[in-house]
Amino acid sequence: MNGVSLDQPRKTPKPAFPPEELFRYKDGAAAVDFLDSGVVGYTYGDFVMLPGHIYFGVEDVSLKSRITRKTHLQLPLVSSPMDTVTESEMAINMAMQGGIGIIHYNNSVREQKREVDRVKRYENGFITDPKTLSPSNTVRDALEIKHRYGFMGIPITESGGMNSKLVGIVTNRDVEFVHDKDTPLGDIMVTELQTATEGCSLELAYSILKESKKGKLPIVNERYELVGLVARTDILKNRDFPESSKDKTGKRLLCGASIGTRMEDRDRLDALVEVGVDVIVLDSSQGDSVYQIDMIRYIKNKYPDLEIVAGNVVTQNQAYHLIKAGADGIRIGMGSGSICTTQEVMACGRAQATAVYRVSKVAREFDVPCMADGGVSSSGHIIKGLACGASCVMMGGMLAGTEESPGEYFYKDGVRLKKYRGMGSVDAMKKGSSVRYFSEDDRIRVAQGVSGAVADKGSVKRFLPYLRMGVKHGFQDLGVRSISELHDQMYNGTLRFQVRTPAAQLEGNVHSLYTYEKSTHSG
Repeated sequence: MNGVSLDQPRKTPKPAFPPEELFRYKDGAAAVDFLDSGVVGYTYGDFVMLPGHIYFGVEDVSLKSRITRKTHLQLPLVSSPMDTVTESEMAINMAMQGGIGIIHYNNSVREQKREVDRVKRYENGFITDPKTLSPSNTVRDALEIKHRYGFMGIPITESGGMNSKLVGIVTNRDVEFVHDKDTPLGDIMVTELQTATEGCSLELAYSILKESKKGKLPIVNERYELVGLVARTDILKNRDFPESSKDKTGKRLLCGASIGTRMEDRDRLDALVEVGVDVIVLDSSQGDSVYQIDMIRYIKNKYPDLEIVAGNVVTQNQAYHLIKAGADGIRIGMGSGSICTTQEVMACGRAQATAVYRVSKVAREFDVPCMADGGVSSSGHIIKGLACGASCVMMGGMLAGTEESPGEYFYKDGVRLKKYRGMGSVDAMKKGSSVRYFSEDDRIRVAQGVSGAVADKGSVKRFLPYLRMGVKHGFQDLGVRSISELHDQMYNGTLRFQVRTPAAQLEGNVHSLYTYEKSTHSG
């Protein structure tokens, strides 16, 4: 570290010129000059921002932001409440990286409650749902877990599941020289175990691991039933994820969940509050409705401290109605997602960049953060969404196909794929999401989305750091050090834009190559 203490404050960088010299010439146009148009709607591909003056390093850029009035994020990225995008594994990893995941509600109340509970119970280092086997399982079963999930160190319980008496553990050294793969694990498992008691601190668990020189530490209750696990490799997580999103306690990860606006969703709400959900997202394709306004008022009356994101909206009047009803955050987007057909089917919606600018402008008057939802397929689109006034960006298609998204991989024409579907697709509505689209009659479903598949993107553990760094570099090129500074420059006209012709859009993308390969991250 060149002898520099990590505790030393960084020297505040200063521009090479005074403000009057930095912005002497007004090149390009201000956002208001084209995004305020009541006639033409622009999307992210239609424009580009002009570069500013670089006077700081990438490490000086802060991406801290908000999703609601009181809920802060270290990374302005949110995973969409879609049943092929966000369940507990995605939400945990989003929060670990500084963002937040919104658990979908295309499931039963019990299932959604369980997914939120997993996130809230997750502690950086504690594994609450480890892979387990029983003594009657075989070496073949253990090797299958290793092959599928990339780790060994499997607790063995009487029933083969959690909350069952712990009887042993199987590690690499126990199976690697066993030739008969049908050998029961009960014949080879280690039975002399070092354990910790439920309720122990993470520091104590780490201390036991260090002294015992073991790779895994089972956590048991007073009946010696397995309730958790600590892995030596996870000791580094606190160091590796210093910017994870935490709730007011500073210990539990942030987690959001979506609900609908029907009477039965009030029971769902109670269940989610019971397990400590931090943010409720009212999930409607058209949010300016008496149903959503009634639900906002109901929630605020019963749980006044619970933060609500309302939407989706694309106009200032829509946003104003929801804010006046008590919304703490606004979700912007209608028909701009990669699997959404609302604009085509319903002849209703708005180009995303214009929608984000117009809605964020009125929400700013009430200090209500906005989330840009849809139309994002690159780090550049994330930057543009933030530059149009959003405080954070919701991602669906960008996260579909990652290891942490729900579903199993399959192969087609030699390509590894995962299913991805819009919540307005017939497939999703058959499972239950039709309530999002006001389909009261189950006999007739008007699809506002499609089902498809996306290529394997790897893990969000590598993908999100790539996006973070891409956004930071973009901010550096623009000459802004934070999202609040970006917004200030956009509204005062300092940040300059330029509309691109179709030819300019082609020029600004990959061209004139016989063949090329575009990588989504460096992992």
